Amino acid sequence: MRALPALFVVAVLIAAAVYVADRPGAVSLVWQGWRIDTSIAVMIFAVSLLAMLAAALFHFIRKLVGGPRAFIRARRERRRQRGYRALTQGMVAVAAGDAVEAKRLARQADVLLAEPPLTLLLSAQAAQLNGDQRAAENYFKAMLERPETEFLGLRGLIMQALKDGDEDEALRLTRRAKELRPKTPWVLASLFELQARTGKWGEAEATLTLAAKRKAVPEPASKRHRAVMLHEQSRVASADDRPRDAARLAAKANALAPGFVPAAVRNADLLGAAGQQRPARKAIEAAWRLNPHPDLAAAYGKLFQDERPLERIKRFETLAAQNRDNLESHIALAEAALKARLWGEARRHLAAAGGTERNTAPSPRVCRLMAELEEAEHNDLPAARLWLARTASTPAQEPAWVCSSCSGETASWMSLCPHCRSFDSIEWRLPGHIPMPRLDAATEMTPPIQVLGPATGIVIGDTAPRL
Repeated sequence: MRALPALFVVAVLIAAAVYVADRPGAVSLVWQGWRIDTSIAVMIFAVSLLAMLAAALFHFIRKLVGGPRAFIRARRERRRQRGYRALTQGMVAVAAGDAVEAKRLARQADVLLAEPPLTLLLSAQAAQLNGDQRAAENYFKAMLERPETEFLGLRGLIMQALKDGDEDEALRLTRRAKELRPKTPWVLASLFELQARTGKWGEAEATLTLAAKRKAVPEPASKRHRAVMLHEQSRVASADDRPRDAARLAAKANALAPGFVPAAVRNADLLGAAGQQRPARKAIEAAWRLNPHPDLAAAYGKLFQDERPLERIKRFETLAAQNRDNLESHIALAEAALKARLWGEARRHLAAAGGTERNTAPSPRVCRLMAELEEAEHNDLPAARLWLARTASTPAQEPAWVCSSCSGETASWMSLCPHCRSFDSIEWRLPGHIPMPRLDAATEMTPPIQVLGPATGIVIGDTAPRL
C-alpha cells in the first residue's frame, strides 16, 4: 500500500512520455536575433531542468539568509534540553536528600531555562534541604505571583507554616488554596483538619461534608470525625453551663459511632447524672459489644456504685455477656468478684485472662490483680510480691492511648494529639504495635506527577500527606 503513490507517479510519467513520443512536433524560439529550433521533448526537458535549478537556487538563498536564525534556534534548543536535564537531575537530588547537588543543579537549571516557574520549586526544596527556611519561603512567595505556580506556592507555604507551628497562617493559606482549586482532595482534607485543630467546629463540619462528597475523606472516617466533633462540642456546652445541649450532642456522638469509647462514656455519665440509668447502661453495653475498654467498665461501675458488691457483680455479668470471650470482660468480672470477696470466681476469670504461673507473659494489670487476690484471700504476701515483681519483668505491654501519626502516648484520650496536633489520631492499642496506614486523601489517590523531598513532603499533584 505504501508503494502505490510512487507507482502511480511513475505510471503518469511514462504515459506522458509515450504520449509525447507518439505526437512529435517542433518548437522555434526567436529572441534578440537568436533562433532556436528543437523538438517538443527537448523543450519539456529544458524547462524541467531550469525549474529544478531555480528551486535549488531558491533553497540555497533561503538557507543563507536564515542560517543565523536557525543557528540561534538550535543553540537555544540545546540549552533548553540541558536545562530540563538539570531540572530532572535536581529533583532526583532532592528526593535523595543531596542538598549541595540539588542547589547546584537548581542554579544551573535557572540559568539555562530562564523560566522561573519551572525552577522555583527546585530552588525552594534545595533551600529547605540546606536548612535555609527564609530562602525557601521567598521562593514560595515568588511562586504566588504567577498564576501557573500560585497553587504550588501555597502548598509550600502551608507546609512551612505547619512546620513553624503557625496553624492560623496555615489555615489562612489553605482557605486561599481552596478558592483556587475547591475540588482538590488534599486541600479539603487539610482544611478540615486545620479547622478542627483550631476548634472551628461549624466550619469543620461543613468542610467535612464537602470532603466526604469529593471522596477526600472515606465514609467510615467521616462518621468517626463527626462523632469526635460532636463529642468536643458537648464538652464545650458543659463548660458553658448548657446541660441540655451537652446531653443532646453527647447522645448524637454516641449514636453516630457506638464503638467510640469516649463518646459512650460521656453519654452514659450525662444520662446517669440525669437519673436515666437504663439508657446509660444500654449505651455502655452497646459500646462493649463493639469495643470493650477499661473506661467503659469504670463508667458502668459508676452507675451502680451505691449497690452492694454481690448485686454489682450481677451487673457486670450482664456487661461481660455482651462480649463474653474478650480479655476485658474477664478482667472486669475479676475486679467485681474481688470487691464482692468471691475469691474463686475472681481466680477463675484471672486465669482466663492469663493469670497463671504457666503463662510467661501475663499483662501487668492481671499481675496486679493476682497480687491483690493472693493477699486478700490467703494473706500470702510472698506470693503477692512475686506477682508484683512479674509486672516489671513480663514482656507483655498494656494497651494505651497512642497517636497513630507520631506514636506518642497520652494518659487519656484527646481529640488532638498533644505531641503532633493531629486530629482524631489517638487510638487504644499496644504502644509497640505499628498500625495500618490511615485512609485519607493523601494515600488513596496517586498523582500523575510526583516530586517528593524528604525535608519538605511536597508533592506536585492532587494529593497531600496527612498534616
